[in-house]
Amino acid sequence: MKKRAFLIAITSALAGALALPAQAAEPLRVVASFSILADMVRQVGGDRVAVQALVGPGEDAHVFQPSPSHARQVGQAQLLVTNGLGYEGWMARLLQSAGYKGPQVEAARGVRTLDAAPSANHDHDHGHGDHDHDHGPTDPHAWQDVANAKIYVQNIVTGLCAADAAGCAGYRTRAERYTAELSQLDADIRAAWAPVPAAQRKVITSHAAYAYYGRAYGVRFFAARGLSTDSEPSAKVVAQLVRQIRSEGIRALFVENVSDPRLIEQLARETGLRPSGTLYSDALTPAGGDATTYVAMMRENTRRLVGAVRTAR
Repeated sequence: MKKRAFLIAITSALAGALALPAQAAEPLRVVASFSILADMVRQVGGDRVAVQALVGPGEDAHVFQPSPSHARQVGQAQLLVTNGLGYEGWMARLLQSAGYKGPQVEAARGVRTLDAAPSANHDHDHGHGDHDHDHGPTDPHAWQDVANAKIYVQNIVTGLCAADAAGCAGYRTRAERYTAELSQLDADIRAAWAPVPAAQRKVITSHAAYAYYGRAYGVRFFAARGLSTDSEPSAKVVAQLVRQIRSEGIRALFVENVSDPRLIEQLARETGLRPSGTLYSDALTPAGGDATTYVAMMRENTRRLVGAVRTAR
C-alpha cells in the first residue's frame, strides 16, 4: 500500500509539474517601435504577449534618440515589430548596439505606398529639403488608412504565430475579431465624410502625416513641414501656405500631438484663422486621453476633422 501511495504521490507531483508551464507560461516579449504599433500587437496578442513601445504615447518617433535602456529592451525581446518604409531611421543603429538577431515583423510590408515627392502634397520647399527626405522616397505614415491597418494586422499575426506557434490559434481568432472592428471603423469614417462636399475637404496640418488618410477618404491635406516633424519650413513655404489658405478658402487648421504648435499659430496669426484643435498623427495619448488605441485615434481625428471643415463655412 505504501508503495502504491508513493507512486500516486510521484505521479500527481509529476502531473502538477508538467501542468505548471502551461499555467505560468511567460508571455511573449514583444518590442514595438512606437505606440500605435504596440496597441495593434496588444489587440492581436492579448494576454500571451507583453508589449513594450520604444517610442511611447505622446512621444515623437521622428526625433527619438535610443538610449542604452532601449538597447537592453530590444536585446531581451523575442519579437521586434517595426513600421518599416524608412520610418524608424534610428533602428539599424539600435539593433547593432542591442545585438538583436531575433525575428522581426515589418508591419507595413505589402501596403500600397505613397511617394514622398514634394509635389505630391505641396508641402516642401525645394531649397529647404535637408530634412524632408529623412524617411527616404516613400511616405511611411501608412497606418492613417484603415485598409492598411488591416495589412499591418496580417503581418503582426504572421510574426506572432512564427514566434509562438502554441498561441497561433488564439492570435488568429483575435486578429479576425480586430479586423472586423477595423472594417467597421473604415465604414464609419467614410460615412462621416459622406455629407461633406469635396470642395470643402481641405485641411492644414503641421507635418505631412495624413496623405494616406487623404487618399483613402477624399480629403486634401496641406502641410508646412515635410514628412518629418524636425524639418523646418522656410519663410517662402509659410508665405506660400498663407496664399493657398486664402485662395482655396481653407478654414481647418490643426496642430498635432507630436508637433511644435508655433508654426500653426503663426499661420493662424497671418490668416486670421483660429486653430481648429489637435490631431493625433504618429503617437497615441497616454492613459486617460482621447486616443489611447489606434481605433480611438482614427475616430477622434475623423470627428475633429469633419467638425472643423463643416463649421468652417
